[in-house]
Formats: sequence, C-alpha cells, structure tokens
Amino acid sequence: MSGVEAVARALIGVRFRLHGRDADHGLDCVGLVAAATGQAAPTGYGWRRGDEGRVAALLDAAFPRGGDAPGAVMLLRAGPGQLHLAIRVSDGIVHADAGLRRVAWRPGAPPWPVLGYWKGEG
Repeated sequence: MSGVEAVARALIGVRFRLHGRDADHGLDCVGLVAAATGQAAPTGYGWRRGDEGRVAALLDAAFPRGGDAPGAVMLLRAGPGQLHLAIRVSDGIVHADAGLRRVAWRPGAPPWPVLGYWKGEG
C-alpha cells in the first residue's frame, strides 16, 4: 500500500468542512489531498466554476502527471460546473463527501467522470 493511500484511509471518518485544511477541524476535498500527500493546499481556485484547465494547472504545479494507480490524486467532474478531488485507493476512492459530511471510502470506480490523474507521491 502506498503512503498516500495509507494516510487517505486513516482520514476516513474525519468530518467534512468546506475549506477545511486540518483533520482536527474537518476537511474538504482539497484539504484531504493536501493531508494525504503532504503538499500545501492550493488557493485561488474556483471549484464551482468548473475551470478544469486552471485546476489542472494547480495540480501540475504540485504533482507529476500519472495514471490510475493507488495513491493517485484524481480530478473529477462531480456535476455541471463542479470539480472534485479524490485519492485512488486499491479498492476504490477516498474523498471528502459533503453529503455524508465526512471523508469516506467509496468502492470501485468513481461515479463521476475522471478528468486526470496525478502521482500523489514520488
């Protein structure tokens, strides 16, 4: 198991908090990726505007591009004009689920279109 996958799994159950960057107070999808990878969370983005190119550029600045492998950072289109981040794990994804109000594991393939993968480590 990759280090990023292990950290992401350890965060399952942490409370969801919009703009949350600290597991003690809650995480959103950006905070989850920052916590799992050890990278600083980006700022100056608009997830609801759906600017895929801008968000991909922020991810490119922090991580090399990669493939669908455990520990990968995933950029997803969660809805019209709405982007989302998740961590690929060996049996699904870990993401900050606003509906469940916590960081959650979801088995299998993500239910949203994948826009790109970045190596969460190495």
